Amino acid sequence: QVQLVESGGGLVQAGSSLRLSCASSGRTFSSYTMAWFRQAPGKEREFVAGIRWPDNSPWNGDPAKGRFTIANDNVQGTLYLQMNRLRPEDTGVYYCALARVAARISNSMEYDYWGQGTQVTVSS
Repeated sequence: QVQLVESGGGLVQAGSSLRLSCASSGRTFSSYTMAWFRQAPGKEREFVAGIRWPDNSPWNGDPAKGRFTIANDNVQGTLYLQMNRLRPEDTGVYYCALARVAARISNSMEYDYWGQGTQVTVSS
């Protein structure tokens, strides 16, 4: 059974940086996709960034372009999201997710496993 646990969220000022982590267990697939999504109050869940394994190929959604970087440590079983130059509109709950296929998947419905989320709040 795959388990995903996010950490690293918090309250920061605009312009600050945060690094989110997603520790995984039971991730025994030879190929997969992991991603970060976020959800602000009253809004739909939004794709932030994803990365495929084994080619370790990342891609960004609109929120991440130019500011966020996704990385995957397959040995440690940890997914990261480095977020720089944070803005108040980045506020929300950030979730990591895993799909059992290696593909550029941005649709949340195609992910099989989810973490419980970590809150990020950016003050102006």
